[in-house]
Amino acid sequence: MANIKNKKICIVVSSLGRGGAERSSATLSNMLYNLGHEVHVVSVLNRIDYDFAGVLLNLGELKDKSDSLIGRYQRFLAFRKLIKDKKFDLIIDCRSKPNPLKEFFIHSLLYKNQNLVHVVHSSKLDTYLPRKKWIFNLVFRSVKAFVCVSDGIKDQVRKTYNTNKVRTIYNAVHISENELDVTYHPIMDFEYILYCGRLEDKVKNISLLIDAYKLSKLKSSGVKLMILGDGRDKSKLIKKVETLDLEDSVVFFSYKKNPFPYIKKAKFTVLTSRYEGFPMVVPESLALGVPVIAVNCPGPAEIIKKRYNGLLVENFREEALAEAMNSFIFDKDLYQCCKRNAKKSIERFSAKNISKDWAVFINEMV
Repeated sequence: MANIKNKKICIVVSSLGRGGAERSSATLSNMLYNLGHEVHVVSVLNRIDYDFAGVLLNLGELKDKSDSLIGRYQRFLAFRKLIKDKKFDLIIDCRSKPNPLKEFFIHSLLYKNQNLVHVVHSSKLDTYLPRKKWIFNLVFRSVKAFVCVSDGIKDQVRKTYNTNKVRTIYNAVHISENELDVTYHPIMDFEYILYCGRLEDKVKNISLLIDAYKLSKLKSSGVKLMILGDGRDKSKLIKKVETLDLEDSVVFFSYKKNPFPYIKKAKFTVLTSRYEGFPMVVPESLALGVPVIAVNCPGPAEIIKKRYNGLLVENFREEALAEAMNSFIFDKDLYQCCKRNAKKSIERFSAKNISKDWAVFINEMV
């Protein structure tokens, strides 16, 4: 879709590395650049893993040099100068925002009189928005719109804060040919299912996955569980595996900037989160032709069609999860059906289609 007029757009991110929200923000920069907009990306942290488009202001580099009060003021001045010089048509803020007081000052001093949109990536709203409605109204009263990455989040925001300034635009799924280069991939001489993500148990609930794997028949069938990622709970999870006598069947790999060769070789991927927004590992797995088993927390139900491209199971029930795992191993017809439908089931989340949604939205906003 052609733009009425190309715009100057600033995308503000926590970082461009180690996360689905961060990867989707990098993809957003590419989509808007390809639509013909002038794109600037401001990163709060010096973590740049994903390919992005546009001009980068890496505030994280300045933070690494000095995180003193003077250093923070220098970062503030650098960001303010960019906003003043470029006179952006639209600022799209994709950061998490757990500190309402900090956001009050950012909105009062940096974002004042700006055409501002916030992206909400999680169904745990207080990661992005304040819990109290009066604080929300105070801090975000001038925000033009809230873009939510799923209908579930949109409905939550609308109901919680009694606002109609909400829109669903799903994260786009884009995997380049370069990212499927398997030259560095270690040779796997075994079948495995895969968890890929942060090792933070209070959010991702990997303990549930390990318990369900123990309960399932996968170990006796020679199918291993691969856990790919890093995080604060890695040592705890390794100890849990040892306690359950699963050392030979559960393998840990550290975070990979490019996990796609690992995903592509998996039998299926598993998501066991307590909450999500739009979990990128789900459509990315499907885009690679790999079915998914996910607990029915907010998010996956808008991607997975049960027994068509994957399975949805009741959350926090290891027996149900183990049964679903067994189904994908022993019910060959079911597995092949989900595998066959995987790629075509997420065509609506392609960069081409999501770019159209953003093009319409931007033309409405500016």
